Amino acid sequence: MPDFLESPNGTFPSVCSLDCPDQCGLLLHKENGKIIKVEGDPDHPVTKGYICNKVRHMTERIYDEKRLKYPMKRIGAKGEGEFVRISWDEAIETITSRWKELLNSDGPESILPYSFYGNMGNLSAEGMDRRFFNRLGASQLDRSICNAAGAVGYKYTMGGSYGIDPEDTIHSKLFIFWGVNAVSTNMHQVTLAQQARKQNGAKIIVIDVHQNKTARLADWFIPILPGTDTALALGLMHVLFAENMEDSSFLEQFTIGHEQLREHVVQYDPVTVSAITGVPAEDIVKLARMYGETSPAFIRIGNGPQHHDNGGMFVRTISCLPALTGQWLVKGGGAIKGNSAYLAHNADRLQRPDLLKNKETRVINMNLLGEALLTLDPPVKALFVYGTNPAVVAPAVNKVQKGLKREDLFTVVHDLFLTETAKYADIVLPATSSIENTDFYTSYWHHYIQLQQPVIEHFEESKSNVEVFRLLARGMGFTDTAFNDTEAELIDQALTNPLNPYMEEINYESLTKHQYLKAKAKFPDKLPTPSGKIELYSEKMQQDGYPPLPTYIPLVKDSEHHFQFIAAPNHNFLNSTFANQSKHVGLEKEPEVVINLFDAEKLGITHGDQVRVWNEQGECVLKANVGDTVLPGVAVTQGLWADDKGTKHLVNTLTPDRIADMGGGATFFSGRVSISAAPSL
Repeated sequence: MPDFLESPNGTFPSVCSLDCPDQCGLLLHKENGKIIKVEGDPDHPVTKGYICNKVRHMTERIYDEKRLKYPMKRIGAKGEGEFVRISWDEAIETITSRWKELLNSDGPESILPYSFYGNMGNLSAEGMDRRFFNRLGASQLDRSICNAAGAVGYKYTMGGSYGIDPEDTIHSKLFIFWGVNAVSTNMHQVTLAQQARKQNGAKIIVIDVHQNKTARLADWFIPILPGTDTALALGLMHVLFAENMEDSSFLEQFTIGHEQLREHVVQYDPVTVSAITGVPAEDIVKLARMYGETSPAFIRIGNGPQHHDNGGMFVRTISCLPALTGQWLVKGGGAIKGNSAYLAHNADRLQRPDLLKNKETRVINMNLLGEALLTLDPPVKALFVYGTNPAVVAPAVNKVQKGLKREDLFTVVHDLFLTETAKYADIVLPATSSIENTDFYTSYWHHYIQLQQPVIEHFEESKSNVEVFRLLARGMGFTDTAFNDTEAELIDQALTNPLNPYMEEINYESLTKHQYLKAKAKFPDKLPTPSGKIELYSEKMQQDGYPPLPTYIPLVKDSEHHFQFIAAPNHNFLNSTFANQSKHVGLEKEPEVVINLFDAEKLGITHGDQVRVWNEQGECVLKANVGDTVLPGVAVTQGLWADDKGTKHLVNTLTPDRIADMGGGATFFSGRVSISAAPSL
């Protein structure tokens, strides 16, 4: 393996570590041991040298003067961010001593890890850390904040995370981007769509609650009321069956339940669905005919609609559509919710759940962190946070921050920056960036697995997650050989997966030679559903307490506030990542709330006014963006802006922490708010 660290100058391959489906191949330019430029790798088969602003400006994040340089302990009140420098020895001793006390006094379940995929490297996100907390016996975390509801819904229909190869969408003639602002969150799928439009006249349709960047480039934008997407999908099925546009031979051979579905969707006629969704009945018919008559037709299923109370059922429903028209058999036809099954590694060998002795250890849903910190009995007494920033990112963050202020809660944060969460910590540990680590990356959109080798030395005293949990294991006196494995050994163990035939020839050695390799993916002849077929009717759902056929279930109406509130992502942040970089803040300018002109006139609000957005959980003060890009009764914000000196920009103070219908998922987009002119300062 070439040692990139030994070469102070040159251009080196890398991979983007951000939680993004594109997972771009990168080239890092180094002079005198320092990265001076980040660009896309033009030879990468999917991303082909094109990268977003977030990655293009990555050097500013890597070398930011605010980056943590050494371990620190808190000396001020929780939340004030006052710390002093300590050594790594003192930090590890302080942490492990406190944990040993808790093991004796309160038991291991009093300790809770809290993490997510701020770094998508598999070793960083689910390697030595999982081994450590399993061995410790700590409370288990249900990491369900992102795609959990949709993953379960898709599995009921398709059996697993199988979609088409995005490279094949160059052949598609109809693209439906449903609930995904792909320009900002899946840019290379947009590039493929634009190429298909140029080469074969493909049409691009966007269905969303907001006329965002993706909607503005579409041939047809269809605005929809939040949480009603299931009804629209059922309305399309009604028209497809009513006008005999279904592929009967495909349904007979590859699905179960099409007869029951045909009868079921009679009730979802265009007029009825229009009243639910806000989409005109004639547009429902037009869209169904376009979908039924165009081949290949491709649906990009977005994350947005699954963040509702009915999010799992939405994905379960929309995943039935390609089967009705037989699109799975057409190159460039079908759908993508995710493709992670093709690149599935051996999670058990990497995470070692066998180290957890008490198989009845409690599981805490990460969406309920605030509730857990405030009310759980027996209580959480210690929290270890890494790869996420729950004081900004979690739902109902007023609860989270109140919980983090508990004086009896011992909190450790491992991060690159003194995040909003880190300001509540007792001990803060400096983390390496991804380009300082050895790790492997598996896209959940394209079919390539990629290796990251360290290109620069660790920044100051920072350490990787693997290193930190090795130190903690030693400090706790754990002698298990699982904590001695090198990064190379961890990768080889993870890639030894007899259950995944698509990656049989991929291992650590082959990745060091090729940097990225494609899984030998083929859409399964027999799906891992109970029947082996696409399940339009699912007995498993009925057993689990759900309707066996796709069914529209309205959102929970938790209050009488007028606006349905969508706290969507923006273009230049990724959750709270980059929200602390001045360049990215400058590109986004300032936080806004988008409302319809009709609502604004009723409230006496004009474009550019400062407005108060509130509900029972909290309030924000934002600039009003007034126009026709959302339907009446809808309010949309973009980006997780941090509160800076009490600016009241923290939109997750307004989001509910209810749990979605499936998978323990989040319901960020199912809250309601009121809006009024902000009081004069």
